[in-house]
Amino acid sequence: MDALIQLIFFLTLLTLGYAFGKFAEKRHYRSIMEREKQWMHIPTTTGRRVLGADSKVKNAHLVTGSVVISVDYFKRILAGLRNIFGGNVQSYETLVDRARREAVLRLKESCPEADQIVNLRLETSSISKGKKNQVGSVEVLAYGTAVYLQPAMTMDDL
Repeated sequence: MDALIQLIFFLTLLTLGYAFGKFAEKRHYRSIMEREKQWMHIPTTTGRRVLGADSKVKNAHLVTGSVVISVDYFKRILAGLRNIFGGNVQSYETLVDRARREAVLRLKESCPEADQIVNLRLETSSISKGKKNQVGSVEVLAYGTAVYLQPAMTMDDL
């Protein structure tokens, strides 16, 4: 009887963890998509050159955005099962995807007046490893150069 109660308790916690984790992940994705639409006007490139050959740079400076996202137990259990059978660990793919997109958004939010961001780079690392070197949290750092362009000259300026 005790084993059955423990099993029901475990399955209840597992179900609650899954439901709350899915809810939090969906809410975060919704926030990311809304903010990506808001910041779409700042083009971002991994190239080193400014977009638009005839544009003159007025100012440029280094900008960063970072985020740390923790792995929930349900994803850790799914990843453990995937280790047995092999294949893509989809539970971690969404975690890293959310972290990268959030870091880029935070980078853009740090320079709202920039015309574009060039030389964008992303660094990913795992921190706070748990038992048996399991991933505890993922940190993503996005950095690049925010470029401010001189306004184009018009016929009225001449």
